[in-house]
Amino acid sequence: MEIKASQVKELRDMTGVAMMDCKKALVESDGDIEKAVDLLRSNSALKAEKKSSRVAADGILVLSSGDGYASMVELNSETDFASKDSNFLAFAEKVKNYISENKIKEPSAFLDSKIEEERKSLVQTIGENIQLRRMETIDYSSDMHIGSYLHSDSKLGAIVSINGGNEQVAKDIAMHVAAFNPICLSKDDISIDILEREKAIFENQAKDSGKPKEIMEKIVEGKIKRFLSEVSLLSQSFVKDSEVTIEEYLASNEATIMSFARLKVGEGIEVETKDFAEEVAEQLK
Repeated sequence: MEIKASQVKELRDMTGVAMMDCKKALVESDGDIEKAVDLLRSNSALKAEKKSSRVAADGILVLSSGDGYASMVELNSETDFASKDSNFLAFAEKVKNYISENKIKEPSAFLDSKIEEERKSLVQTIGENIQLRRMETIDYSSDMHIGSYLHSDSKLGAIVSINGGNEQVAKDIAMHVAAFNPICLSKDDISIDILEREKAIFENQAKDSGKPKEIMEKIVEGKIKRFLSEVSLLSQSFVKDSEVTIEEYLASNEATIMSFARLKVGEGIEVETKDFAEEVAEQLK
């Protein structure tokens, strides 16, 4: 049967799916709008599954607060272009609203929610792999202050809870965490495995210098101390005033950091690079 343009537009407006997919669904459903919607919904799960193996290293972060907790979610797409799409941003807003009403600590918790169906539908609409990859949630009580920072491109963010101080102090610390990426709160909290790995690197560097053993030991000791001060939050120089450390800034505001978290979009994802000729060849296939 003949499918009218008005029918395709109606289905497009209802689902947000590409025009060609809408027309195909209407043809298969003999022009029945409701059946076409069901068909597109069933196909969205299939398409989402097919695209799930593709690398999604771009995207944005979504931050939101609930009753006694703050959450940050990494929402991934394959390209920066897709992450700026209105449908993608609308989905991000739905995720934000959902985590403001539901305390979630693992992305897997979305699987049994309405967000998962929305994600699958978005994969079909945009044509890219869309993933809720990572999230951080920190708890805070009524006598604490929560601070958050989200960079202008929404690809770098942090959340912090503090005792004492005020909201501005918490926000300042969150900005610092985003910028300096500390891996622990204090020098005493650093993982032994990380410390031993760095020490081994410094020892190899010292051996290459050809200096006497006692001198090499002092070199390694100095490098370890510098490393600890660079990766420990309390020892780092404050992003807004390099003359004071975070520990000193907190002391001047009678504040204590309770917890912190930082995310950067795509961090830890290995992306395969291809030249233009390879991409064209793949498209032709």
